[in-house]
This record gives sequence, structure tokens and C-alpha cells, in this order.
Amino acid sequence: MAAQPAWPTSASRNSPVADGNGMILDPIRTALLAVMLVSSPVAGKAQQPGGLATARASVVSVLPVWPGQAPNADEPEGSGVVVGDGRRMVTADHVLGPGRLPERVFVRDSDGVIYKASVLHRDKVADVAVLELDAGLQPAERRSEAVMVGQEVCAIGNAFGLDLSVTCGHVSAIHRTGVGFNAVEDFIQTDAAVNPGMSGGALVDSEGRLVGMLSAIFTKQADANIGVNFALHMELVDAVMDAAPTGRQLLPFKTGVLARPVPPKGETGREGLLVANIAPASAADAAGLKPGDLIYFAGGRRVRKMADWVSVMAQTRPGATVDVTVERSGKPISVMLTHQQ
Repeated sequence: MAAQPAWPTSASRNSPVADGNGMILDPIRTALLAVMLVSSPVAGKAQQPGGLATARASVVSVLPVWPGQAPNADEPEGSGVVVGDGRRMVTADHVLGPGRLPERVFVRDSDGVIYKASVLHRDKVADVAVLELDAGLQPAERRSEAVMVGQEVCAIGNAFGLDLSVTCGHVSAIHRTGVGFNAVEDFIQTDAAVNPGMSGGALVDSEGRLVGMLSAIFTKQADANIGVNFALHMELVDAVMDAAPTGRQLLPFKTGVLARPVPPKGETGREGLLVANIAPASAADAAGLKPGDLIYFAGGRRVRKMADWVSVMAQTRPGATVDVTVERSGKPISVMLTHQQ
């Protein structure tokens, strides 16, 4: 352990001070340095955990119980995020297991208190489960601004069942789809370390505001973090929660669009979807979409492949409209596509 600096005392205030490395420190400069360190933004954050401490209190460990079945050794527990009024919680559906419901579900808060929870809804399409807690806990604060590539984020979850921990990094990409985990995807990619057991945990910004729910680790060799990790955008989680009372799975509504990605493999051009056919009396037909249209944007998001289109449409509530931007005869056109109930 390195020697600590010998700070000035009242008896030696006017005398030079030697630090642990034998360097002579002027007492006045030393005192000024101490004031600068205490008042610096970095030091202030270190002394005042604030947002992250609050965010950590809204994350719980999830402890499903299956009778006669031993827990997974690598992922004996999962994670969840308390939302809404504090009586609702979301987690990754795979935390509850691939088949039947666990006999019981318990959650453990950041202070080590264990509560009962009941499963309200499971959406295997988006890999989200909604639970109700027996007691009200502190809900996560939501970030109102859109998450941006490059911004600092932290992952909070129960890695390997060791209890809650916080790892930090950056947003690597947003609106990732077609990764291959779920039928409907809308991922934030991050390099914040995520390991087994953190599924269902929180991805928060530097102020501790919730931006996503931890979902998956991208790896080809082993189930361990390699810096390419995914959290569901909270908009997708919200869509699942909205559908929970009806028991509806988050499937994209039938737009009547038959499309294929362009440009074809081996050719150049801007990526998008080429409309090949429109079903009569469909939502796309009513919106005025036509065969030959090139779709580039939907719901404000860039559409480059079919998985992007599916993601946007799955998050569109019944009766809501989606602004779709297409290119027709070389000109951009905006149409409004309404989710027909």
C-alpha cells in the first residue's frame, strides 16, 4: 500500500511538507490543491453517489423457485426493475424459465429484504415478463430524452447471483434489430459489462435514470461478457406492459405490406425495403403505400431491414398511427399508417 501524504498540521503550517515519495510540497499549494480536488466535478460525483444509488435501490434480485429442480449453477438468480407505482416490476422472461411458471417467485431488494412477487404477464416474443410485488418498493426514475450513441451508461444487476453490482460503459448503438435473440427486438447495445444473472436488470444514464432493461449477451464462445451487450429500449418494455392486461403477445400488426430488402446482395445502393405488393383493404392500402415504394423511415426510425419494420410495428398500439417515409419515383413522400384494430 502506498504511503499517504503528510498533510500540514497547525504546528507545521509554514514548513515544507514531504509526500510519501519524498517530494517537497509547499503547504499553501498543498492546501489549494486539496480545495480544488474537493470542489472538482469528479470528486463531487465520487462523494455524492446520488442518481446511481437511487437507481440501485430500484433494482432487485429475482429468485424463482421450481419444485424438485436445482438452480442453474451459472445463473442461479436473475434481476428485475421496479417501475410505475412501485408495485410493478419487469424482468427478462427467460429469467422465469423456458416452460411452466415457477411455483413461487421471490425478489430481494438492495438492502437484503426478501418479498413475494406474482407473475402477471409473460411475453416470449420480446422476452419481457411483468410481475406484481406484495409490497411497494422504490420505482426507477425514467429518462425522458432519447438515449444517444456514445453517452455514458451503467448496468445494474445480479451478476452470477452474487447480489447487485454496478458496471459502467457507453452506448455503442441504438435500435439494434435482427440480432437473433427474440422475434421482436429493439436493443440498446452497450460495452458496460453484463454477465449471467443480470438479465432483467437496469441500464441507466449517468444520472441514474432508466433507459433500458438488460436482456442479452452476444457471444459465440462462452456465456460471458465480451463487451457487446444488449438492453431493451424502455419503449418496447412499455409496449409489453400496455399489452399485459389483455394477455396479448407483442406481435407486429398486419400492415398488408409485402417487402424485400434492397439493394440485393452484391449490389450497391441505400439500404431499405422495396414494397413488392400491397394487400387490398389493408392498413398500407388505406395509407396510400404502393408497390415500388422504397421504405427508409418508420416511426422516426431508420428502416434498413425487415427486422426494423417488425420492431416499429410491434410497438405501435392499436388505433395509433405511424409516420412512414418512402421514396417514390425519386421523391420522398410521407404517409400515415394506422394500426387497424
